Amino acid sequence: MKSPASLSPRPGVIHHEGGKSAIVTADILKTLKMKFNADVSSSRRKSRKAHFSAPSSVRRKIMSSSLSKELRGKYNTRSIPIRKDDEVRIVRGKYKGREGKVTQVYRKKWVIHVDRVQRDKSNGASVPIGIHPSKVVVINLKLDNDRRAILERKDRKKSTKAGEDVEMVDVCACSILL
Repeated sequence: MKSPASLSPRPGVIHHEGGKSAIVTADILKTLKMKFNADVSSSRRKSRKAHFSAPSSVRRKIMSSSLSKELRGKYNTRSIPIRKDDEVRIVRGKYKGREGKVTQVYRKKWVIHVDRVQRDKSNGASVPIGIHPSKVVVINLKLDNDRRAILERKDRKKSTKAGEDVEMVDVCACSILL
């Protein structure tokens, strides 16, 4: 690869080898930065705006939890969107180690409420504590037809078996024929 100084459109840009400081233009940084999809912004501001103003359908996907080792082996997938009546174990934070059933998925606040994870208020009422879905592990799934279809589709073992049947063709040989 050429050094950034040789890539510079302007002469006189200083670039020192060996860990010294460098003066590099924005044009060089753009050429060195790798971006996979031109339609998706790399801007922190735009990413945060998209995340926090996401519609409920997108929040469902973002609010996924990883599966326990047993479920991961059984269904051949790492994570699944959390839903009410799943049984979870909290693995991070103050309530680490507690297990319970999900009583509510609160998409607006990006949290889930777990049975028996609550706090007493000064007036004696108890309120559920919000737990982020990334901080829990699903230990038992509530399965229905839709959930089974999702797990069937996400099964990585079946997708690799289908990929083995595909024959690899040399691209260079095809382009010569055209």
